[in-house]
Amino acid sequence: MIQLKEGSKAPLIDGIDQNGDHVKLTDFSGKKVVLYFYPKDNTPGCTAEACNLRDNYDLLLKKGFAIIGVSADSEKSHKGFAEKYSLPFPLIADTSKKILNDYGVWGEKKLYGKTYMGVLRTTFVIDEKGIIEKIIEKVNTADHTEQIFKMYK
Repeated sequence: MIQLKEGSKAPLIDGIDQNGDHVKLTDFSGKKVVLYFYPKDNTPGCTAEACNLRDNYDLLLKKGFAIIGVSADSEKSHKGFAEKYSLPFPLIADTSKKILNDYGVWGEKKLYGKTYMGVLRTTFVIDEKGIIEKIIEKVNTADHTEQIFKMYK
């Protein structure tokens, strides 16, 4: 498993979002990118995280951040999720798990004593030049925006 660190060059992203649009990390050069990886559409923690970012979207934009969400769910699943919760940012459907593996966030998880492979909820803040500036591994789904802003105080 890849172990990225703050200061590393961010792996390139090239994926399709919920609207069928091509999304590349290079599309956001000149902006800080909040790249958040989440386990599954329409689950409580993932919904709380997405809605927190949505509720603070204008403030994030004003502070120079762009938002991209990524999970292994399909484009169709992302479309329903984004429409249901009025999410204004791209959600990349990484069904091949290429991006998840490139960022080292596809790994072993445990739930109720069972071990399985899944998305390790992680957020990377990538600077204007494509360098990983911050990594959040213990994401506060209900207050993720504040968690991001505190790193820049």
